[in-house]
Amino acid sequence: MEVSFDSVAGLAEALRRAEAAHGRHEQEIGQPDPDWPTWYAQYMVHEQAGDAGPGSPEASG
Repeated sequence: MEVSFDSVAGLAEALRRAEAAHGRHEQEIGQPDPDWPTWYAQYMVHEQAGDAGPGSPEASG
């Protein structure tokens, strides 16, 4: 899937949403996630596809 953003501001907002969701994910797993870049990327791809929910990217495949 191709992922794109219309502006720097749009990308920054997507990163902020991923950060917030990832913080919840780390609270749920009870430890820091050393592979957070992959988690963020998966979250952002799922979000653009319209299927980013409250769960982690792993939950949706």
